Amino acid sequence: MIGHNPTMARGTTERVARERGLTGLRRIGSGLEFTVHQARTAAGEPVVLRVSSGGRFQSNANDPLVDTRALLTWERQVTARLAAEGLPVAEPLELVPGTGSAPDVLISRYVPDDGSRPDPVALGGLLARLHRVPVDGLRPPADGAVPARLVRRWRAAAEVAELPAPPPQDLLAALLADRTANSLLHLDVRRPNLRCADGAVTALLDWSNALVGDPVLELGRFEEFARLPDNGLDAAGTRAGYEAAGGHWPADDPALLVHRLDAAVMLAVVFLLEAPDRARAREAVRRLHEVHAELVART
Repeated sequence: MIGHNPTMARGTTERVARERGLTGLRRIGSGLEFTVHQARTAAGEPVVLRVSSGGRFQSNANDPLVDTRALLTWERQVTARLAAEGLPVAEPLELVPGTGSAPDVLISRYVPDDGSRPDPVALGGLLARLHRVPVDGLRPPADGAVPARLVRRWRAAAEVAELPAPPPQDLLAALLADRTANSLLHLDVRRPNLRCADGAVTALLDWSNALVGDPVLELGRFEEFARLPDNGLDAAGTRAGYEAAGGHWPADDPALLVHRLDAAVMLAVVFLLEAPDRARAREAVRRLHEVHAELVART
């Protein structure tokens, strides 16, 4: 992983806060590419400042070239659209461009959280609403081509774990052919990215992974994420809510299996290479073998 520079991120955030009269700056979260701080405006309103963890460009095993400026620009565009559509997000206020090598900063309204578990049926309904949002004019900065990405990540994982050869890229492409790919997808639905009040989801945060694509991509990833207790998800309840709200969550679809495999290999790379954790990596690799065996049996 390259590009991390906590000192630069902190210095940039402090400068932006000072220039805008924000006070009480404190870090409240961080991930592979971004760090999040909370502060208050001169009027006392809480806001969050989202900044690259280093310079503009980041690199990790899952994503070898990440342009954080493009991601923050995309996040502001998406959240502005969703706020206008009435979906619960942290409303974007300002995207502050970086100067020189300093990273950009996205300032948004702060949404509090009471620590409650999200109502899975309501969460499913929210995802169904998201997948119906008009996507005209939305152009994500990343390519959503799953087969090439899956094979590239598989090979990265295979450098440090015992894995069979990856599935043929042309087979994966054939299983995903002729799909409708015009829905806005979040692709990182986990409890840490939800704000809740008495179980109601009051905001879905972190849109840097969002794409325009096939809803089954979101659903397959959700199913794999829900297997990890730390993610705080109920797949069965969310599926019920999604279908009750008019969405179609397929149970026996080759595309769903491909997207579950895509999520499984991504998680293996995270725990093997990006945020190494021996126990989680062992379980992630076991799960990768398991989903791969399902695919082999189906094809």
